[in-house]
Amino acid sequence: MAEPLVIARDLHKSFGELVAVAGIDFEVQRGEVFGFLGPNGAGKSSTMKMIGSVSPISSGSLTVLGMDPAVDGPRIRARLGVVPQDNNLDEELTVYENLLIYGRYYGLPKKVINPRIDELLAFAQLEERRKSRVEPLSGGMKRRLTIARGLINTPEMMILDEPTTGLDPQARHLLWDRLYRLKQEGVTLIITTHYMDEAEQLCDRLVIMDKGKIVAHGSPRQLIEQHSTREVLELRFAVGTQEARARELEGRAVRTEILPDRVLLYTNDADVLFDEIHAAGIIPESTVSRRATLEDVFLHLTGRSLVD
Repeated sequence: MAEPLVIARDLHKSFGELVAVAGIDFEVQRGEVFGFLGPNGAGKSSTMKMIGSVSPISSGSLTVLGMDPAVDGPRIRARLGVVPQDNNLDEELTVYENLLIYGRYYGLPKKVINPRIDELLAFAQLEERRKSRVEPLSGGMKRRLTIARGLINTPEMMILDEPTTGLDPQARHLLWDRLYRLKQEGVTLIITTHYMDEAEQLCDRLVIMDKGKIVAHGSPRQLIEQHSTREVLELRFAVGTQEARARELEGRAVRTEILPDRVLLYTNDADVLFDEIHAAGIIPESTVSRRATLEDVFLHLTGRSLVD
């Protein structure tokens, strides 16, 4: 197997007394989509900045593209593509000018940049917007332009921070298609996302972080198998009766979770459990039977409390 593009061992990042990353180990293989999931303050962004060689590690070891970021930061950055959470485009310039200027930052000659811009505009489906100013473009167009800009230097690896935040479903799916094409072309992708369905769709492997540590790792399917049941039965009861009904449900499922508006029963056969509940005379106002998702795993491991 080829050497991983990123290797982290006992990686730490501190800001004074604040510990953002508390000794994590992971590897990113060439050609895969690797995800970092976690609530706010989990350490995802700090980890991404260390991989991007723009923030020094506090302790442990980190190699990126076979190099040490502390010594070879400029060489690493020259081979990376970065898509920040905010588009940070120059909105007074045209689509073409944004790509041209970014290409010149990398020292690419104009004879190389122009054919590359043509390729990227086609890739991002922005050919007809070539001469348009950026400011009036839709959110989806701006996001595709930001990704195209991150590809101007033909990177071996791309770092994408929340790539589809704020986009409507159509724009998100189009962006997923663009990212999947990059993977097919051999580009390694490292992403953070708050969309669990996005992580399930895109990531070959991922880690879930909480309070600076990795609490789980594996493929989306492996994580669901390891930390959840196959199915979830959601039950809603009349107002004022949920607590009493929830007590009657205890012990009937592998795991029971009581929420303000519904009761979640984690089980490997929702249909059988539903029949058992009805036979016991427990009749909910509404019932939803669904497969377990990565979101169930995420909330189980990191909690449902809001983190600021």
